[in-house]
Amino acid sequence: MSVESGQQYHQNVTHFLRKAITFGDDGAVVSLGWLPAKAAVIRGGAVVSTAFNAGSGNILDIGFRAAGDGTTADPDEYATDLALGTAGVIVADEMATAADAYLPEGAEITCSPALSGTAATEGAAVVWVEYIVDNSDA
Repeated sequence: MSVESGQQYHQNVTHFLRKAITFGDDGAVVSLGWLPAKAAVIRGGAVVSTAFNAGSGNILDIGFRAAGDGTTADPDEYATDLALGTAGVIVADEMATAADAYLPEGAEITCSPALSGTAATEGAAVVWVEYIVDNSDA
């Protein structure tokens, strides 16, 4: 799989990737976009605007795939089983211990909603990951 370039401004600002998801994305691997080389992931989560209402499980994982340096993909590196059943800001629960927060050759950031039980009829959120870039060459 080819590695794509991620967004990087020359100023020292926090960058982010974001993607809107709904209950219709159940079971999909949704791409938020690409980290540039030498980026470090610092925060992430989901802003749930409409609570997901599947019968027994409304969860979300956030991770990465297609790292340019060959680092093994990890679909829940930054968040595992975030609860989407209540509206609000749900922060990524594994950022403090993420071994792959720094990906020297970039990677594609993904999220995976998993709904179980009776079929959901509503649910909407914006998933985000914040990162800082290496501007030492800028």
